[in-house]
Amino acid sequence: MNFKKIAKWFGIIFIAVGILGFIPGFTHDSMLLGIFHVNGPHNFIHILTGAIAYWTSRKSQRASQLFFQIFGIVYGVVALLGFGAGDSPVLGFIANNRADSWLHILVAIVSLYIGFLHKMRK
Repeated sequence: MNFKKIAKWFGIIFIAVGILGFIPGFTHDSMLLGIFHVNGPHNFIHILTGAIAYWTSRKSQRASQLFFQIFGIVYGVVALLGFGAGDSPVLGFIANNRADSWLHILVAIVSLYIGFLHKMRK
């Protein structure tokens, strides 16, 4: 598996989602696409995650694989915290709703699969 290529696309997507969270029309009443509850810190975290993913894609296969391993664990924890918080902010400042938590679980599962279960292509 080409971890660098996948990390590059993860990075681009997360940066785009983070930016879209700040753009009226894509976000109305703090709801991205009318589904996901977002705010400034939530959008910034997506941009930061995307930047880290993109940066690892420019480094090495191993750095990109490690990104998916860590990213999968972190987003899994964030999803569990989100389910615990319900529709309240995670850690008191990151906007959250059930749709966010389910998406975070999906992203965590995909990332953990990529990071731990696929073999590196040399």
